[in-house]
Amino acid sequence: MILRSAHRAATRLFAQEGEGRIEDRTVDRVQVARTVLGAFATIALVLAYNVDPNRWEDAAWSGAAQLIVAPFVLMIAAPLVIIGFIYYAPPHLRPHLRSRLRAPLKAVGWYVLTLVVIGGVLVPTALTVDANDGKDWWEYALAVASLIVIVWGFPFFFMASLYSARSAFNSAQVHPMLPPILTVALVWVFAAFNAIGDGMPSGPPIVQLCSTLGGPLTVTAVSLWELRRMRTRFGVTLRA
Repeated sequence: MILRSAHRAATRLFAQEGEGRIEDRTVDRVQVARTVLGAFATIALVLAYNVDPNRWEDAAWSGAAQLIVAPFVLMIAAPLVIIGFIYYAPPHLRPHLRSRLRAPLKAVGWYVLTLVVIGGVLVPTALTVDANDGKDWWEYALAVASLIVIVWGFPFFFMASLYSARSAFNSAQVHPMLPPILTVALVWVFAAFNAIGDGMPSGPPIVQLCSTLGGPLTVTAVSLWELRRMRTRFGVTLRA
């Protein structure tokens, strides 16, 4: 019941596709298949080249960290992409696109508010937990609030991060093509971070190259294919 409530709230706030939503089950299936095949390819490389077992733990932590960090990267990168997107649109469409920015901005606001509330509850709790004096009423209230944050707030934050990264903060409400474009920008930012932070993986040069660039290139290819399907099957273009 608690998880269902958190999921329902996160979906309502961060998974709004808007009136112009393009439902393409073929694209959805291809995206799932790409994700599954990418995971199997990663496992095969780790097993084939006897990578340090700690690599499994590092990969798991890296995936979880990217999920949490993705919304923050989007908050930094998305405005630049959206500004360029609107600038590229015909002049008569720009006011319409700008008027639809309210939905992404509201999603960003809710996400930041979630962080503020979680931090505003847990930080004071951590500062008072070691106190040896008697408890005041507000300390008991803070303890109850902390329990609510842990039981309901953490699942909500996790799902909010997942949906924010997937929907790019409801950017489809501005234009249906924005989510795949932002996905491409996001995946290449993470690829650069991983290359700088972790370096090249083990194996021959061709394997290192495929391991480093395989994910970003396949995500880019699927996103470009999705954009093409929007244009050819649904008549959606960047300038209309």
